[in-house]
Amino acid sequence: MLLSKACEHAVRATIYIGQQSSTEGRVSLKEIAMEIDAPEAFTAKILQQLVKKEIISSIQGPKGGFTMYKKSIRQIKLIDIIHTIDGNAFETKCVLGLKLCSELSPCPVHDQFKHIKKDYLNMLQKTNIQKMILGLEDGVSCLKI
Repeated sequence: MLLSKACEHAVRATIYIGQQSSTEGRVSLKEIAMEIDAPEAFTAKILQQLVKKEIISSIQGPKGGFTMYKKSIRQIKLIDIIHTIDGNAFETKCVLGLKLCSELSPCPVHDQFKHIKKDYLNMLQKTNIQKMILGLEDGVSCLKI
């Protein structure tokens, strides 16, 4: 149920782009990669996927960069980013990595973990980018240690 490294970077990049869009406008690939502590080439591939799914926007040219529209900042949820990068396997995948784990053939922690997974999924579906940006601005959360 853990996110892939690409998905972790995608979430951090989206939050950073959303935050900067409301104050600075567009941000460059180089700036995003630096702020989320990820390699530029890797970040570029992730951002391409987010642009393709219209989670963020990209403008070409010397004054270009990445941005998010205010409406998107309110509407895009964590689940949207995760589905874009990792798909929905985390929703059905066994926490122990077993291929045959199910209600009929549960792994040793299936029954205890299904409640955690349900709460986790609920949080992902309810948490939007705006809420996470507010946490940054209020100083209750951070993107980089």
